[in-house]
Amino acid sequence: MATIKDIANRAGVSPAAVSRVLNYDQEISVSDATKKKIFEAAEALNYTKHKRDKGQSTKKMLLIQWYDDKEELEDVYYLSIRLGIERKLAEAGIELIKAALGEESIEASEMDGVLALGKFDQDQIKWLEKWQVPLLFVDFDALKFGHSSIVVDFQQGVSLAIEAAVRFGHRKIGMLTGIEHTKGKKELLLDDRLTAFRQQMEAKQLFLPQYIYQGDFTVEGGYAAVKKELQKEARDLPTFLFAANDAMAIGALKAFREEKVKVPAEISLVGFNDISVAKYVSPALTTIKVYTEWMGEQAVDFLLRLVQEEAPVA
Repeated sequence: MATIKDIANRAGVSPAAVSRVLNYDQEISVSDATKKKIFEAAEALNYTKHKRDKGQSTKKMLLIQWYDDKEELEDVYYLSIRLGIERKLAEAGIELIKAALGEESIEASEMDGVLALGKFDQDQIKWLEKWQVPLLFVDFDALKFGHSSIVVDFQQGVSLAIEAAVRFGHRKIGMLTGIEHTKGKKELLLDDRLTAFRQQMEAKQLFLPQYIYQGDFTVEGGYAAVKKELQKEARDLPTFLFAANDAMAIGALKAFREEKVKVPAEISLVGFNDISVAKYVSPALTTIKVYTEWMGEQAVDFLLRLVQEEAPVA
């Protein structure tokens, strides 16, 4: 694992600044640009480089993201996928064009395929279809709209968390679930992890709705949701809490620390994604691994196959 000093050297900042940024210290006064350098350095040092594939012909791929730079810093899950996409394209000698949702300056003739990273509503999907080139959605199930998609197997990931809880004798098992909306119509998006959690817990006759907490998919969202529960007069906490992503888990960890709730002595906390930052918080966060960089690489490989030969099914 890369050290704080390694990250500091790569980002050109002090080790103290790296530590405070990776621990989401709200009181540190650094720019978003500096934060981005630190997070990208942490991701880069956590990744094994591959050799560039010189056999690939020159192509251009368009990447559309639903997160802006500031939002990406609040949840580096998408940053990690994006870096995986960028690395794979660079290794293959393919030019990357990045654009925001709704940007009209891109010409169809300029690209061979489109990668759409994030969550999209129907109007946005129609906008993405206008280029009439191979289109692949990443981290969004667009099969019902007739498009190929690469998504995480949430059922398996949630199962790993639940089985670990049961194996260690926990019966009061809770979940910190995320709330998010599409950018255009602000359509509410269901958290597939919560759906899987509820189904599996009900099958084991262990589902307890009072231990379901909700917040934004950010450090502050996780902090606020857990802090609210901790400040109740008649406090009743689970002994095991599964967070829908690592950012929320880090926020929960901060709330537990402030309210003198010991992790893991009093409550076990497990995150989801295994972002690079999870290793640097205190205590280090236990988390379910999602191979985000590899997910980005697979997206590029699959889109290249779509460019070369149209898939018989989505």
